[in-house]
Amino acid sequence: MSSKVLENFLKEHLEDLKGKGLYNVIDPLESANGPMIKIAGKELINLSSNNYLGLATDQRLIDAAIEATKKYGAGSGAVRTINGTLDIHVKLEEKLAEFKHTEAAIVYQSGFNCNMGAISAVMDKDDAILSDELNHASIIDGCRLSKAKIIRYKHSDMEDLRNKAKEAKESGLYKKIMVITDGVFSMDGDIAKLPEIVEIAEEFDLITYVDDAHGSGVLGNGAGTVKHFGLSDKIDFQIGTLSKAIGVVGGYVAGKKDLIDWLKVRSRPFLFSTSLPPAAVAACIEAIDILLNSTELQDRLWDNGNYLKRGLKALGFDIGESQTPITPCIIGDEIKTQEFSKRLYEEGVYAKAIVFPTVPRGTGRVRNMPTAAHTKEMLDRALSIYEKVGKELGVI
Repeated sequence: MSSKVLENFLKEHLEDLKGKGLYNVIDPLESANGPMIKIAGKELINLSSNNYLGLATDQRLIDAAIEATKKYGAGSGAVRTINGTLDIHVKLEEKLAEFKHTEAAIVYQSGFNCNMGAISAVMDKDDAILSDELNHASIIDGCRLSKAKIIRYKHSDMEDLRNKAKEAKESGLYKKIMVITDGVFSMDGDIAKLPEIVEIAEEFDLITYVDDAHGSGVLGNGAGTVKHFGLSDKIDFQIGTLSKAIGVVGGYVAGKKDLIDWLKVRSRPFLFSTSLPPAAVAACIEAIDILLNSTELQDRLWDNGNYLKRGLKALGFDIGESQTPITPCIIGDEIKTQEFSKRLYEEGVYAKAIVFPTVPRGTGRVRNMPTAAHTKEMLDRALSIYEKVGKELGVI
């Protein structure tokens, strides 16, 4: 017999979320997550995927995954520190270090795991972390897990960061102080002010930590936000994901060899979770090889991103201050945002509503993620649907 207390709690809170337009419905795909997708038998232009470069459906990655599965099996069979480290895991880490211009790299099962494992492996209750107020949920959770004092600074406000860094340093309360920021902020598409952050870090001897989930493969000829600013030798922790531009799954930390050696003996997701399956590892190696040898996919991504941005802006949509292909259409009201997304779906565009708690209340938006795999015809069709729905709902 199930608990009545739990039943009442769930019923009450689920109804509350639905009433406020904050309940998220999951739509299973009946196709690959490409530029066009099929949901419930309906073909849709896909503007919600993180598959920036179209690599998730690239035949070269698929072939690499199949060959690795035949050779190594479906799973890796153990955690990395026992006998779950295959030679291709080592090869992937070497490739990532080359890709990110660092001495070494360590691979995890997800980008979320990176932040949960890496922050708490280095920071503890005697330390402080300066964290941008719009940092990703995994950074927030990683900071909490570390038990360090968390000091939030206003989003990309360098004056506020400097004041808080000075105060923390001069207080003498903390053994170590770290500054953490996303490289590219996933909900607005803006880029962190890394040169200024590095300057402040050098002045106050801060450890620097950049989560570049949405920058890797997109900025800096693919190497990410840190390379974009020419700061590869100035950032202590470079965090990346293998599930967005790389198109597969997993995450990694790139940095000095001593840091990576420490994470291999102290970060809990590395020590206690079975390593990535061979298919995923081989596909990631193939993707990085592609990015090391050509900028064709990045060029196409940026071309499509700029094309969609210009079109939406010309129609009168508020697309915020995005500096990357991530293109939000900011609606505001949560219920109207959900309705906007629903009408786009009905007309043939899949662009999910993003509302609180993912973004602050009153800043609901539909977030568009154009990729290298979209054609101009797909984007033109999407823009005409946006125009129709925007006028119908009084957004433009």
